[in-house]
Amino acid sequence: MLRRAGLSLGQFLWRRKSSAEFSCSFGKAKMSRPVQAQKLEGLDKNVWVEFVKLAATYPTVNLGQGFPDFSPPDFVKEAFVKAVSGENAMLHQYTRVFGHPALVTILARFFGKLLGQDIDSLTNVMVTVGAYEALFCCFQALVDSGDEVIIIEPYFDCYEPMVKMAGGTPVFIPLRPKTPAPGKLMSSGDWQLDPAELASKFTRRTKAIVLNSPNNPLGKVFSKKEMELIADLCVKHDVLCFSDEVYEWLVYDGKKHIRIASLPGMWDRTITIGSAGKTFSATGWKVGWTFGPDHLLKHLRTVHQNCVYHCPTAAQEAVAQGFQREFERYGKPESYFVQLPQELQQKRDRLVQSLLAVGMKPIIPEGTYFLIADLSDFKAEVPDLPDCEEPYDSRFIKWMIKNKGLAAIPVSAFYSTAQKRNFDHLIRFCFVKEEATLKAAEDILQQWKLKKTGP
Repeated sequence: MLRRAGLSLGQFLWRRKSSAEFSCSFGKAKMSRPVQAQKLEGLDKNVWVEFVKLAATYPTVNLGQGFPDFSPPDFVKEAFVKAVSGENAMLHQYTRVFGHPALVTILARFFGKLLGQDIDSLTNVMVTVGAYEALFCCFQALVDSGDEVIIIEPYFDCYEPMVKMAGGTPVFIPLRPKTPAPGKLMSSGDWQLDPAELASKFTRRTKAIVLNSPNNPLGKVFSKKEMELIADLCVKHDVLCFSDEVYEWLVYDGKKHIRIASLPGMWDRTITIGSAGKTFSATGWKVGWTFGPDHLLKHLRTVHQNCVYHCPTAAQEAVAQGFQREFERYGKPESYFVQLPQELQQKRDRLVQSLLAVGMKPIIPEGTYFLIADLSDFKAEVPDLPDCEEPYDSRFIKWMIKNKGLAAIPVSAFYSTAQKRNFDHLIRFCFVKEEATLKAAEDILQQWKLKKTGP
């Protein structure tokens, strides 16, 4: 072999030695310039990465991360199976970059009807890789360096880093809890904006406000009066609204979801964001969408086409078929959008009773997958450490996972640095779980109660 290559053994070994020395020298070389982009500074920590990993490390009943552990409805599963196993070969290939034609068409019809708005499927709708990408496109396309973006606390944790990555400055305003009537449990509706405080946050630098209703993690469903307050300020100050409505179908106790784009003066300044994951209990499909006026959406399209470019065709086809079914059954008892919140309200009420039994104080959510509980009475079990940098709720949940086998998410993760300590006595549970999971959580809480109270 060496002869054929024209190399003597000595030449071969010399070349290998030289190559090894070069590789070693190359491996030791270090770049002198910073590698990380400045816009990523301080954004590396993520609550989901940390607590999902911890929950997977210990035997745990996971009521932390927000996803159902039951299947989507049969009609969308069957649509997906048909899409991937049927004879239409094009459902395995690229589709239209800004949204599969079948999906954008039904989204335009469906939400056009709800909003009383003529929505063009090609210019007013864009499909994204989940609502997460939709949010990313909003900030990247419409927020510039020096722009301020108002964020209502508590907020889904990605809003703040996405604003900063776009070069903007987040401006926070908290929902403030009001004491409920004697003998009543606190509701997410008891958490409200102060109108004067909200108005003070709007300045000449304000570019947008992020609205999340129903709100994650609190479960608050903003009333029409609250929506009108926000809308009036947006119109007055010529401000955009990014309306995250992924939990739009999950409202309880007769509450009604109000779409802010339907209010006077708001269609032209609102980007509405939705999610098939939350709509059809299929979070792993990662199909989301935005709709709004073309003069805004065209900039999101620029980000999308230079980012992920395309969303999975078969999943879009299945979601389109799901919406077509629901369009035909809208408002009827057999509609999944009617049945799902009824089922989830029962799960919510079940978890509320389990938490009350162990001594936690749940805040009754009006919507979403989640409820928040006050654990102030548990500081005897897990003492507070005033000088500890880590928020109390974070330490408590780590203890709860390791010692009780029950996972949740710290609510301080949904607050700005200035507010974390004010709300670190709260933790978030996801109640959108199958019966066996909720029963396992109940058993853990019951054992906890027995240990607290004694025989």
